[in-house]
Amino acid sequence: MTMKSDLQIAREAHLDPIEDVAARAGISEDHLEHYGRDVAKVSLDVIDAHRDRPRARYVVITAVTPTPLGEGKTTTAVGLAQGLEKIGKRSVLALRQPSMGPTFGIKGGAAGAGYSQVLPMEKLNLHLTGDFHAITAAHNLLAAMIDNHLHQGNVLGIEPHSVSWRRVVDINDRALRNVIVGLGARIDGVPRETGFDITAASEVGVILALATSLQDLRARLGRLVIGYDRSGRPVTAEDLHAAGAMTVILRDAIKPNLLQTTENTPVFVHAGPFGNIATGNSSVIADQVGISCGDYLLTEAGFGSDMGAERFFNIKCRTSGLRPDAAVLVVTVRALKVHSGRYRVVAGKPLPLDMLADSPDDVMAGAANLRKHIEIVRGFGVSPVVALNVFPDDHPDEIEAVRRIAEEAGAHFAASTHVVDGGRGAEDLARVVVDACEAPTDFRYTYELSASLVEKMTAVATRVYGADGIDVSPQAAKDLAHFEELGYGRFPVVLAKTHLSLSHDPRLKGAPTGWRLPIREVRAAAGAGYVYAICGDMRTMPGLGAHPAAERIDIDENGQIVGLF
Repeated sequence: MTMKSDLQIAREAHLDPIEDVAARAGISEDHLEHYGRDVAKVSLDVIDAHRDRPRARYVVITAVTPTPLGEGKTTTAVGLAQGLEKIGKRSVLALRQPSMGPTFGIKGGAAGAGYSQVLPMEKLNLHLTGDFHAITAAHNLLAAMIDNHLHQGNVLGIEPHSVSWRRVVDINDRALRNVIVGLGARIDGVPRETGFDITAASEVGVILALATSLQDLRARLGRLVIGYDRSGRPVTAEDLHAAGAMTVILRDAIKPNLLQTTENTPVFVHAGPFGNIATGNSSVIADQVGISCGDYLLTEAGFGSDMGAERFFNIKCRTSGLRPDAAVLVVTVRALKVHSGRYRVVAGKPLPLDMLADSPDDVMAGAANLRKHIEIVRGFGVSPVVALNVFPDDHPDEIEAVRRIAEEAGAHFAASTHVVDGGRGAEDLARVVVDACEAPTDFRYTYELSASLVEKMTAVATRVYGADGIDVSPQAAKDLAHFEELGYGRFPVVLAKTHLSLSHDPRLKGAPTGWRLPIREVRAAAGAGYVYAICGDMRTMPGLGAHPAAERIDIDENGQIVGLF
C-alpha cells in the first residue's frame, strides 16, 4: 500500500486552535500574538512569568554524518516529542525555521515527514510569520547604509576593499554570488565588488538565534563588524548608526513562533542559521521559553554531532546557561551503507538499486562513523541515544546490525517507525530517552574560552573531528593574531567545513584518520560573538539544480498548493 504524501497527511491532520496548544504548554493566551488560527508568536514576558516553574529535561537531537538526502533529524525529533506524549510525558519541541532557498531547490519542505510533521506545513515552509524577511530587511538596511556612507564622503574612512558585509536574499541564486554595485551615474553610488549570500547565512540571523533579550539583540547588532578603516580599526553597525533601526525591524522577529505537530504537540519554531558557517541551531530564546513548558524540551541541532551539536554544546549552551541531559543520534541504514564507501548518493537522484538490497555487511562496514559520533557526544559528558529512523525498505537483520553497533559502543538504542506510525512508532525511543535522562551527566566543553583561538580550533579539530592537527595559512595566522589584538580572543570558534564528512573533504567517508584540517581563511562574527574558520570550499549562496523543486510547486484549480514535499 502506497503511503500518502506529506502534504496530503498534513492537510488531513486535525489542528487544535493554537491557544489550546499553548495551554498544553502552560502558556496563557495573554502571552500570544495570533497569526491566524494555527500560528502564534509568544511574548518574551513568558520567560519571567514562568521563572519559578520546574525545568524540563533538556535533550538535543543530532545525527551521524548525513548523506546528501539527510537522515530525518526533524521528523525524528517530532516523532520523539509525540512518542513522549504517548507514554504520558509532556513534551515541547524547538526547531529551526526552514529557509525558502532549499524549499524551492533540491531539499523541498523541511517540516518533517509522514505522520511526524510540524503543522501547518505550508505556512512553515513558506514565509511563516515573516522572520526571515525581517532578517533580510535588517541585513540589507545595513548594507545600504554602508554604501550610502561611502557615497556621502566616507567620514569614517572605511577601506572599501575591506567591506565584508554582503547582501542577502532567501532564494538560491548562484548568479548573485558575485556582483558589482554602484554602476551607472555618479549619483548611483561608489562602484565596488560585493555579492549576495542566502538569508540563513546572515550574521543577523545568528544574532537572532543567540540573543537572550531584545536589549541583548540591540547590543549584538551594534557590535557587527562590516569592515575596517584605513588604520585597521573595525567599523561597526553602531559606528554607522544602523543598529537601532535594525533592532526595530527585528522587534517582532525575536519572539518565537508556536506551531504544533500532527498529534498537536507544541512546537517552537525560531531562527534558522546556516549549519556550515554559523551555529546551525534554533534560538536560545525558544529554549528559554520551552524549558518551563513541559517535562521534556527537545531541540534540534543541524547536520551531524561534529557540526550542529558541537556548536550547540560549545556556543549555544554557553549562551543560554542550559545543560543537556541526553543527546539523540539519528542514524539510518542507508547512511551507514554510504559510509561503507561502497555506494554514492546524489541529492535529487534515486538511491542505487543495489544499495536497497539486504546487506548487514554493508551496514557493519560503515559502523566507524556511528562509533565516532557516539564518541563525540560522550566527549561532552552527555549520554547518547542512537535512534534508528526506520525506512520501509530496511531489512530486520540490518536494523539488528545497527543495534549491535550502538550497544557495543555503550550507547542506548531504539528503532523508530514514527514516519509511518507517528508517536506510536516512537514509544520505544521515548522510553529509552527517558532512561538516558536519568543517567548522571558530567557536561563539559571542548575548550575553555581563555585558550587562544588557535588552541580552540585545534581542540575541535582533534578532539571532535579526529584530525591529527590543523594547518593555518599565513593569511589566516595573521588575521587570527589581529583578532586577538582586537579582543576577540575569548570568543568561541566555529570551523566551517563540509557536513558530508567528519573531515573537510566530502569524499572521506566513515571516520577518517591520518589527516589534518586546513584553515585557509578566518573571519570574525563579532556581533554573534564567535570567530569562524573556512576549511575547504564553502558556498554561502546555493544554486538551483537542473530541475529544482520550484518547478513542481504550483496552485491547483481549487487554489491549493501542490508539489510541496
